[in-house]
Amino acid sequence: MKLTHRIISVLATTLVAVSCSQEPIIPVAEEPVVPETPSGSSGSANFSKFVAVGNSLTAGYQAGALFTEGQNNSLAAILAKQFSYAGGSATFNQPDIGSVNGFNTTTTNPPFTGGPILGRLVLFDPDGSGPRTAAPAALGTPQRVVTCPSEVTTPAVPGTGGDVPTAYGGNKAALNNFGVPGILLGQALTPLTGGPPTSNPAFNPLYARFASNPGTSTILGDALAAQGTFFMFFLGNNDILGYATTGASGAIPLTSEAAFQGQYNAAIGQILASNSELKGVVGTIPDVTTIPFFFTVTYNAVTLSADQATALNGAFAGYNTVLDGIAGNAGLLSISGSTAANIQARKVSYTAGAGNRILIAEKTSDFPDLGSTFDQMVTASIITPAQRAALEPYRRVRQATANDLITLSAGGVLGTCLNPPGNNPQLIIGTTIPLADQYVLLPSETAEIRTRTIAFNNIIKAAAAGSGNRLAVADVNEAFAQFVTDRVRVVNGVTITPSFAPPTGGFSEDGVHPNSRGYAFLANIFIDAINAKFGATVPKANLANYKGTGLPLSPPN
Repeated sequence: MKLTHRIISVLATTLVAVSCSQEPIIPVAEEPVVPETPSGSSGSANFSKFVAVGNSLTAGYQAGALFTEGQNNSLAAILAKQFSYAGGSATFNQPDIGSVNGFNTTTTNPPFTGGPILGRLVLFDPDGSGPRTAAPAALGTPQRVVTCPSEVTTPAVPGTGGDVPTAYGGNKAALNNFGVPGILLGQALTPLTGGPPTSNPAFNPLYARFASNPGTSTILGDALAAQGTFFMFFLGNNDILGYATTGASGAIPLTSEAAFQGQYNAAIGQILASNSELKGVVGTIPDVTTIPFFFTVTYNAVTLSADQATALNGAFAGYNTVLDGIAGNAGLLSISGSTAANIQARKVSYTAGAGNRILIAEKTSDFPDLGSTFDQMVTASIITPAQRAALEPYRRVRQATANDLITLSAGGVLGTCLNPPGNNPQLIIGTTIPLADQYVLLPSETAEIRTRTIAFNNIIKAAAAGSGNRLAVADVNEAFAQFVTDRVRVVNGVTITPSFAPPTGGFSEDGVHPNSRGYAFLANIFIDAINAKFGATVPKANLANYKGTGLPLSPPN
C-alpha cells in the first residue's frame, strides 16, 4: 500500500472572529444609559484610597502588550474613576509604562535578546481586499517571505514597533495599582517575583520595574504598605490560563487545588489582618475556554481545491486501509486497546472547498497509541518496514471535531510546512502533519480546565464568606458566561459582543484580554457586586466613553 504524500499547496490559515460562522445577533434588552455627570455614595465602604492587586486584567494589558493607553483604561483605573464619584480620591497612581505601543510579550519575552522590538497587536490586512483575511499582527513586524508550500510575501505592518520596559521612575510609595501581567497567584506572595532575573522561574520584570525593593519585597507586601481603605484582589486567572492557551500540553502547568487554596487563603488573611476596618472586593475566575482565543480558528478551517483534496485523499489511502485492517482483525484490535468504532473514527478524508477538518493528534485513552499495533503488522507481514516508518507520524491522529478547541495561535502555523525539516511541501501542518498538541484543547482537557475553575472559584467564594462581611464577590465567571450565552449586549447605546471583531468586540486583538470597552464592561461587574454588598451607589462606567478594537490596518500604498 502506498503511503507516499503527494505534493500539495495549502495557504496558511489566518482568521479573525469576523470569519467565524455565527447566528444573527439579537440584542438583549438595552441597559439604562449612564448619566454624563454621575454621582453616588460609598455606603458602608470607604473609597478614599483604593488599592488594587491583580494580574494583567488589573494592569490594563491588552492586545498582547502593556502600553500607556491600555494602562489608562485598566480595570483598576476605571474602578478608581467611578469610586471618585462616590467619595473616592481623584488620584490613582499606576506604574506607568511610558510607551505608546508597549512591548509585545506574546512574541518576545523580556529580557530583549535581538531582532525587531515588536509592539502591541493590531488587526492587519496584508492584501487590502485580497484573498488573505485580516489577522492579529504586532506593530513593528517586518516584511516576511514564506516559500513553502508556496511563495507568499506578507508586507511589513505599518507603524512603529514597541519599547523594552524600563524601571518605573515615579514614586513607588504612592502607587495604587499593583497589577502585574503574567503572574500566578503564588507570585504575589514571594520576593522571587522581583528578582534575581536569572535561574528564577518566579521572576517577572514587569513587577521588578516598580518593586519597592526588588528581590526582597513582594507584590502583596507593597500593596499592603500603601495602606488603602478599600482594595480589590483579583488573582488566579493565570493559574489556569497559561495551561489552557498552550493546549494543556504541560508547557505551563495547571496550579493544583491544594496549592491555590493555601495561597489564596494566605493572601486574604494577610489583607484582612492588615487593617480591621479594611473592606474590599474579590473576583472569580472566568471560564477561559469560552474566550475568542479558542473560537476564532475553527476546527474545520481548511479550504482545499479539488486537486488538493484528491492529492490528500490519495496520500491517506494507505493509512485508511491500515485502519480498516485493524478494525476488522480481532487480534490487531485487541493489541490496539481500542474499539472498531474508534479505529474507524480515525480515518482521514478531505473534500474540495471550505469546511475541511484540521488533522490533530489525539492523546486520550479513547484513541490509544497505535505504534505497537503497527509493529505487530510488520511482524505479521501485513505491512513492510518502510510502510511502518511512513505510519510513524500517525500513531494517534484524527481529524478535529466541533468539540475540539483550536487556539488563535494555530492560525500562524496551519497550512505551513513542518519545520524542521522545512521546505518540504509534502509535510503540511493541519492536513498531512497533525497540528501540535499546544494548539488544541481536547474535550477531556476542556473538562479538566472547567472543573479546576469551579474548584478555584469555590475557594474564592469561601474566603469571602469567612471575611466577616468585609469582602464582596464579583462573580466574573457567572457574568461572562451569561455574556457569552447572550452573545450581545447594548449598554449606553453601544453594542458589545464577546469577540475581538470590530466594531462590537469587547476583547482585544490577542483574543484573551478585554479592550478598553471590555474593561469598562468588566468594571461594571465589580461595581454591581460592591453596591450590592456595601449598600453603595457607585455609578457604572459608561461604555460609550471607551474604545473597542480598531479596524484592520492595510499596507501603505
